[in-house]
Order: sequence, then C-alpha cells, then structure tokens
Amino acid sequence: MSKIHRVLVIGMGKRGLHHAIFFKANPHFELIGISSRDQGRLQSALSKLGNVPSNSDARALALSAKPDVFCFCTPPDVRLDMIKLGIKCGAKLIAFEKPVALTSKELFEMRDRIRKAGIKAVVSHQHRYGVHYRKVKEIIASGALGRVHTVYGTATGWMTHMLSHVIDYTCWFNNYTPATWVMAQAAGRSKFTSSHPSPDYIAGFVQFADGVRGIYECGAGAPDQPEVAKWWGKNRMGAQGTEGFAEVLTNGGWRAMTKSGGYQSGESAMNYDLDMPPYIQEMADWLDDDKKVHPCNFERACQGAEIMLALQRSAAEGGQVGLPLRTGADEQAMLRAKVPDRLVFASCEENRKEFGLR
Repeated sequence: MSKIHRVLVIGMGKRGLHHAIFFKANPHFELIGISSRDQGRLQSALSKLGNVPSNSDARALALSAKPDVFCFCTPPDVRLDMIKLGIKCGAKLIAFEKPVALTSKELFEMRDRIRKAGIKAVVSHQHRYGVHYRKVKEIIASGALGRVHTVYGTATGWMTHMLSHVIDYTCWFNNYTPATWVMAQAAGRSKFTSSHPSPDYIAGFVQFADGVRGIYECGAGAPDQPEVAKWWGKNRMGAQGTEGFAEVLTNGGWRAMTKSGGYQSGESAMNYDLDMPPYIQEMADWLDDDKKVHPCNFERACQGAEIMLALQRSAAEGGQVGLPLRTGADEQAMLRAKVPDRLVFASCEENRKEFGLR
C-alpha cells in the first residue's frame, strides 16, 4: 500500500505553483508547506491552494517541517544552496527545475552531496509525458527508422531556459547512450543579464558512443518553426535513420516518415494539466519502490547537463571537449570572457523581437 509522502515546495512562481497544485491533487502526497520570498506570490498561491502552512523563510520552514519531498522551483543561481537545505532537512527525495546547474563545478558538488546522502532526486524534464513526445519515442524504439544516425534539437528560447530540455529528450530518443565529445560556437551577450544567463545563440555537435551524432541550436539564431504560434513552443526534436525520420514540436504535434509506414502525423501541444500528473505520480512510485526509478531521475539529468556544459566550454575555449568532464569549471565566467561583444544575427523576425534586436 502506498504511503502518504509529505511535501514542501519552495518558490511560488509559475512552475512552483504548478508543482504545489499537482502535489496537493495527488492522494499519495500531503502538501505541508510552501515558501516564497515574494509576499505577493505567496499570498496569491495561498488563495489557490487553501489553508497550507507558509513562510517566506524557506530554511526555517524546511528545518521545522522535515518533509519527505523537498521541491524547489527557484532561479538557477541557488541550486546548490537548495540541495544542501533539502539534504539537511532530511528529505528522502529532492525535486527541482532544470537546468541542473549553471556550472560544472556546482554540478559536481551537487552530485557528490546527493550520492553521499543516498537520497533520490528528480529534475523537471516533464515535457516527455506529452503524447506527441511519447509517440516519437515509440516510433524510434520500434525500429521503423532503420539505423538511427542522427538526433537533433532546436529551440528559439535561450540556452539556460531551453537547452536542458532539448538535450534530455534527444538523449532519451537515443536510450541515454553516453556522449564522448562535443564542439560548439556561441554568439551574443544580451541574455547574460537574464535570471537564466545565456549567450544569445549557441550551436554545436555531440558525438555519442554508439556513433549517433547530435546536432543542437538554441537561441536567436535557431530556426523558426512557422507552423507553431507560441514562441516558447517553437522547439523541434527528433531522430533520423536510414529508413526515415520522426520529430516532435513542443507546441505543434508530431510527424514522421518511414519506409514501411509512409507519412504520419498527429496534433498535440505541451500541456501542464496533462504532463504534470504522471511526473508527480512517478515520484510516489519511486519513493514506494526503489526499483521504479523515475524517468526524470537526477543521474540522467546529469548526463544531459554535462553535455550542455561541455558545449559551453567548447564555445569559450574552441575545439572539441571530451566527455565525461574530468574537472569542474565555471562555464558562465568562461563564456562571459570569450563571447564577442557584438549583436547576434537572428533567424526570424520573432527572434529579433525577443532578443531586443529592433
């Protein structure tokens, strides 16, 4: 019989509120507290969640509540501090938003602390629960594409918001085969001041151990998906093989062409109301049974994070960067020091607008 797991959610922005709502809706969880430094957001969340304990002091609330699940949805510059707090308060599982970390130095310390504590951790790559994402994975896994030789992903949103998603889902398409090296370039400095600091555009290649090549673009220079209306949903991920291709658009459904099946397509779009419930439920499943490892588990997310950070190192240093990374570094500082101070070229008018180029 499943236990009731006590949950604390830190951060009441859009994503924090999503988590709190869906944890509260799941009968296997009890929402025992929420926290935000923004009193306006905290009060707004309480109006939607009802009588839930709250405190603007996340540390005090966590240490007094001692949750089973410590969930935080905060800006990426406090990841390590939140991991430390989640471990200190005795949580059995820590759940948090992507990207995993801003630097490999931080990533390695987070990973060491989580492994040493022996706790579970999950990263919110929940788009994979969409029916269009699952359909593309099903086609790839069926062998209908023949020998898969390429996986690819593009997103018009900037790196620290979107590249973690793009890499994770294409790694999923390739069965999380380890990567062996990467090479990349970056341009544009306007988003370094964002809460999700990034070059305006980054593009690169990834070599996987099974011979599959990954190709990625993220930001102002990434190609438009004119069939998708929502700018943040203009993300395309897929795989090509010797007998066809299959790809998903975050807000534009899926499509495939195979030798045996011809052209196929279907409508769908990212929908938190549909994607969040299974993401939350599988946390309960993992807490109840160690064998039911969450598909968005931290170790898988670390694999994608190392690829993302290696791409940044390559863009800063030039040349290829081998994987796995052997030493930690501050990739943010490396990029700020090396990316030229000149305007990025945008691929379409919407990108020009979003990156302040007009």
